[in-house]
Amino acid sequence: MLTGIVVLLGIIVVIALIAIVATILMYNGLVSKRSLVSEGWSGIEVQLRRRFNLVENLVTTVKSYASHENELLEKITGLRGQMRSDDPTIRSKAEAQVSGALANVFAVAEGYPELKADQNFLQLQTELSDLEDHIQKSRRYYNGAVRDYNIACETFPSVLIAQSTGFSPASFFELESTEERQVPKVDFS
Repeated sequence: MLTGIVVLLGIIVVIALIAIVATILMYNGLVSKRSLVSEGWSGIEVQLRRRFNLVENLVTTVKSYASHENELLEKITGLRGQMRSDDPTIRSKAEAQVSGALANVFAVAEGYPELKADQNFLQLQTELSDLEDHIQKSRRYYNGAVRDYNIACETFPSVLIAQSTGFSPASFFELESTEERQVPKVDFS
């Protein structure tokens, strides 16, 4: 009878240890995925800071040639403040507006042959184009990390750990309206 109790206690201890190890592994997995989300957001911020600085140089260059296009350039300058938000929703909306405004700046440049030939403008245009590709890749990485993290936070049994330890789903970096998803129309008339 004593060996039966020892075996039963042994089984209970093993089950408890397995449950503890599983809980620790799930918690550490959630922490790891949350860190990847933070890393992804940091990657977006690095690219956006680069674009933030390049936009200022671009606006200055274009202003010197196209002084009467001031409204568009002022809009871009104004949006730069919103681009510093830590909220992915506000940030994505501002970024979409900046992307559209930059397309308009390049369309305006078509009307100024001397601007199109300016080396600073051409270099900035190339850098911004490359930077937009990097931003797009950073957004995809971030959204992938958010997807994996949110799945871990919402699936059983890790949802039990997530809810009890304060893990909450993260926000995707996405466009707010259908207009922002449309290809900008450029009219040279």
